[in-house]
Amino acid sequence: MKKTLPLLVLAPYLCVAQDAISLKDAVHMALDNNKSVAASAAAGKAAESGVARVRAGKLPRVDYTESWTRSDNPVFVFSSLLTQHQFAAQNFQLGRLNRPDFLNNFQSQITADQALYDAGETKHAVRAAELTKNMTGEESRRIQMETIAAVIRCWYDVLLSAEQVDATGEAMRSAEADLERARAIRSAGMSTDADVLSIRVHLAGVHERQIRRGADLDVARAALNDALGLPLETAHILTGGLTPLKLAAEMPAEYEGKALTDRPEARQAKLAAALAENRVAAARGGYLPQVGVHAAFEADRQNFYARGGANWLVSIGLRWNLFNGDGDKARIAESTFALRRSEAERDRADSAIRLQVRRAFADLRAADERIEVARASVAEAEESLRITQNRYAAGIGNVTDLLRTETAVLEARTQHLAAIRDQRVSAALLELAAGTLSAESEVLN
Repeated sequence: MKKTLPLLVLAPYLCVAQDAISLKDAVHMALDNNKSVAASAAAGKAAESGVARVRAGKLPRVDYTESWTRSDNPVFVFSSLLTQHQFAAQNFQLGRLNRPDFLNNFQSQITADQALYDAGETKHAVRAAELTKNMTGEESRRIQMETIAAVIRCWYDVLLSAEQVDATGEAMRSAEADLERARAIRSAGMSTDADVLSIRVHLAGVHERQIRRGADLDVARAALNDALGLPLETAHILTGGLTPLKLAAEMPAEYEGKALTDRPEARQAKLAAALAENRVAAARGGYLPQVGVHAAFEADRQNFYARGGANWLVSIGLRWNLFNGDGDKARIAESTFALRRSEAERDRADSAIRLQVRRAFADLRAADERIEVARASVAEAEESLRITQNRYAAGIGNVTDLLRTETAVLEARTQHLAAIRDQRVSAALLELAAGTLSAESEVLN
């Protein structure tokens, strides 16, 4: 069996310039171009900005406002003249007090507000934003690992389809040689037209199988490009071949231990529980008072540049919710039950992750054993075909045995190729289940 398949992968695109890429190249290409990875990266940036936004609550808020008001409202005129420092003795006249003239007031104001104690509201908000950011980061890592696994699966699907096309090509050449033998034997009067017709039917069946494998190869190439985030018709030369992977001697328990600490879903479940705990603490803060300081500087003028005055103020205020219809109590109860749910989901996630690791490990070991069985089966089928062909050429065999052994060889080769593909993909899925799959993983070698 051939170890590399550049010509088979290249064949439909011989007139198109292409780049040779390895599996690692393909993985890095996917991480750069895949839209799901790009979307998760944007979500991560948004979460980081959310943390910065919430942390701003620790700092004072400063606002500047500019306004213009014109009115003959007695109260407005009286107070504006005072703040403009333009109040005079004649303004005490009853006529002017009751029916003042229109007055302009241009007001410039700078205010600053700072929470001195907010019962941990800002602290819990920052903690919640940081936990959300970490959960988004784990989601991004999960998408990256799933993208890598998808590239590996599609990569080996392409190689498997190409190898199967090659295997059916060999089967066709062998069947064509059998057809020539049958014609020679018929010419020698040692067989009938039935043998020739039987081999022709077999040859047509192999040809039809090769057509299907060629269609599978086209679809596999398109699926690989989709995983890479490239146009579906993009052509590549894939380096390397469909060869078995040498397995490490790690046991399922070791992979399970890694999964419970490294798997994004496990970390997300723990972060979700921590987020629920934070919400409980934030809800309990509703029983506590909040204290803040407010400062303001104000300038009032009759026109934009002159005839005005300025003033300032500083105040400290306390707000304490004494009763809100038991809303705080209900909020604490709600967040407490949400915490219990998160803890239960965390435990459930741990169990599900361990089960996935065991299933992936079993699939990998089964694929590895299938490779050995299929390898021996290919050797035996090829030897059986050699003997059967010699017997048929010598006139002591029949066409039924010949066609059966031809079919057996093709099936054995197909099963061997499928077992190698399954082993390679299963190795990647095991690392995915363990949470260790990355662009530098050994399964990419």
